[in-house]
Amino acid sequence: MAERRNITGSLRFTLTAVYTVVFTLLLVGVSLLFRQTLASNLTQQARDDLDQNWAIVKAYLRIDSDKGENNFHPVWYYDRNDPDESSVVAGVRSVILIADAGGHPMEASANYNALGLDKVSDIRDVLASPQAKWFDKHDAHGSPYLIRASYITAENSDHKYYVAIGLSRADSRKLLNQFTLLILGLIPLVVLTGGVTGWIFAGRALTPVVEIARTAQRISGSNLSLRIPVRGAGDELDRLIKTFNQMIERLEVSFNQARQFSTDVSHELRTPITVVRGQLEVALFTAETVDQYRDAIVNSLADIERLSQIVRALLLLSQAETGQVVLQRQPLDLIEVVENVVDQFQIPAEGADVTLECACNVARCVGDFDRVQIERMLSNLLSNSIKFTPPGGRVKVSLDRFGNEAEIRVADTGEGIPPEHLPHIFDRFYRVRGPGEHASPEKGLGLGLSFVSWIVRAHGGTVQVESEPGKGTTFIVRLPLTGAVPTPIESPAELMKGV
Repeated sequence: MAERRNITGSLRFTLTAVYTVVFTLLLVGVSLLFRQTLASNLTQQARDDLDQNWAIVKAYLRIDSDKGENNFHPVWYYDRNDPDESSVVAGVRSVILIADAGGHPMEASANYNALGLDKVSDIRDVLASPQAKWFDKHDAHGSPYLIRASYITAENSDHKYYVAIGLSRADSRKLLNQFTLLILGLIPLVVLTGGVTGWIFAGRALTPVVEIARTAQRISGSNLSLRIPVRGAGDELDRLIKTFNQMIERLEVSFNQARQFSTDVSHELRTPITVVRGQLEVALFTAETVDQYRDAIVNSLADIERLSQIVRALLLLSQAETGQVVLQRQPLDLIEVVENVVDQFQIPAEGADVTLECACNVARCVGDFDRVQIERMLSNLLSNSIKFTPPGGRVKVSLDRFGNEAEIRVADTGEGIPPEHLPHIFDRFYRVRGPGEHASPEKGLGLGLSFVSWIVRAHGGTVQVESEPGKGTTFIVRLPLTGAVPTPIESPAELMKGV
């Protein structure tokens, strides 16, 4: 029962049923139309035949009187020795009624008598009408006849006489019935064939959908690499397959991000926790004076502070990327912001023996920005540049405008970034390390550029980096000045940035 319910409730069954019902209605409608057309053509053919017979009546029939007396009767004038004329006249007289105005028959064939003589009122209506009258009659056996009734005028008189000729439509009815029976016999067969065909083609058409369902059932966190091959037809199903594959791709990226995040967090938190524990254990077992205990506590507090910084940074970045941090946009002149941030970093730059320059090459650069986030972005970029620029080096911040887009460049003469690291520098916790170099608190948490990436994307802009080892690095930030909608991230490479 469950299997039967599953079949009747399936999309394939629904499509087949709809197709069959529509096909059946269309077939019945077309059949009725053909039958009606055939019936109309047969009727018109019968009328044409009776019109020809009427022409024969007018050609060969006369209503004459004997020697001028008022005793009119029908006379057929034709060559009885001519078989063609005799046959034609006999055919017309096989179903005929000739009567006077009083309804008295002057000539009535046996076939017409079987149909029943016409009423006097009907005869008078025909005699009074300039047009012929058409009507149907049936004999005792139910055989149909088409009757054409009109009148002819007697010779040398104005008397009108009723003349009705008929034509059997038994053959027409038989042909129409045969056509009807043929249609009634063919419709179930055609509907059954159409239903089976619809079921087969619906199954083939829905094969990609079934494959999608099967693939979705097989997908788990360990095999997100599954993809459905595109058929290449370019139709709706191909678009559905592409959309499904893109969804799985995004899920794979999300799972990879979650795994990477767990790995990074555990790694970053394990080191300071281990250090704190080691220091406290050493102090517990070896410290003998108050100063030794104090030093252990001071060092532990420093590592705990680093843990707090990591947790705060992760919480803020997570809130930002999940939409919990809403930009507070307001009209803002980037020239003022850039100059203020550069001024704030002059003292740290002098302490690192690094020359910090600012070049705003425009007179005005106003757009809708979140001041706090823009300052955070510039601070992270300047902090990185100063940190990785050796003494005697130079860091330059420039601001330009190209149409409705502002471009901020932060260029340094520092160590540079090897090409293999460039695709990953916006990833969380990613830090460029030299051979044998280990992470240290002085090198940062590896989250600053992740914040930069999110802030730029949240403002609808783009960020890119150009670097050459030994010659320096340049970060290029482009921001729209018209309050543009943030650019959607679609490709896996873009999705991984800033996460």
